[in-house]
Amino acid sequence: MSALFLTEDHVRELLDMTTSIEVIEELFRQLAEGRAKNIPRARVVGGKMMLHTMSGVCEYLNIGGWKAYTTTKDKARFLVGLYDLTTGETIGMIEADTLGQLRTGAASGVATEFLARPDAKVVGLFGAGLQARTQLKAVCSVRRIDRVEVYCRDAARREAFAAEMSEYCATRVVPAHTPDDAAAEKDIVICATTSKTPLFDGRSLDEGTHLNVVGSNFLSKAEVDVTTIERSDRIICDSLEQCRIEAGDFVPAIEAGVTDWSLMQELSGIVSGHQTGRALPENITLFKSVGLAIEDVALGAKVLQLAREAKLGLPLPF
Repeated sequence: MSALFLTEDHVRELLDMTTSIEVIEELFRQLAEGRAKNIPRARVVGGKMMLHTMSGVCEYLNIGGWKAYTTTKDKARFLVGLYDLTTGETIGMIEADTLGQLRTGAASGVATEFLARPDAKVVGLFGAGLQARTQLKAVCSVRRIDRVEVYCRDAARREAFAAEMSEYCATRVVPAHTPDDAAAEKDIVICATTSKTPLFDGRSLDEGTHLNVVGSNFLSKAEVDVTTIERSDRIICDSLEQCRIEAGDFVPAIEAGVTDWSLMQELSGIVSGHQTGRALPENITLFKSVGLAIEDVALGAKVLQLAREAKLGLPLPF
């Protein structure tokens, strides 16, 4: 059986958010049992390009692989490669921009399912890009959301985003006028921006809020302030190892002594039931996602399976 190449169009046709959440939830359950291994991202700069590489294996799927992507001032390009763990043969190559948006959204969907209050209905969203789109779709897939307030600095863009997402998520999405408005009186707050500095004042958050903080994977960037970290009763990471390398959101708070790595948990422990997430309704919970290669491998394996079943994809000459 030849390896398959899947395009962005194939991924969009074959994968939806519900399936993505199911795949990523199972991944975190298997990760807790030691049946998946993740290698954090490495970066190298040359010329005007930055190359990002990361890898992992999902032993429960008998598949391993890597994600590699390049970023320039103008564009990012993503590719995932998959291998059979028994033979070592290449089994798939996937254009992975859409795949990355889905896996990042799905991870937040899983975190929301396990950490947000069951009655959560109102969302504050920071960001109006592609990642913000899948973040909101994931949250709306696991909770009955009645209202979303979205904020980004461009007023026209947030108006257009609100109109689009009202239809896409089948709920009411409206623009927020200020950052603190978007954070205040919310059951769930989503941060999915490219900001290098905190988006809102942590004092704006209500008790009982759950936060998904996904925009930064550089130590020099932070979407939330020290107050937000200090007020969070539970801080859960997709990977403590990788967050130590990339989660700039925690750096000022750790330096200020308001939290410590030993106080944080991993999502795999929550999903598997080995650890407790939200203990009380009034707790503030925070999920920090930096994005793991094993998420790309697991979701890539699923879309490759679906492509073979649907007889889609382009055969590669090996």
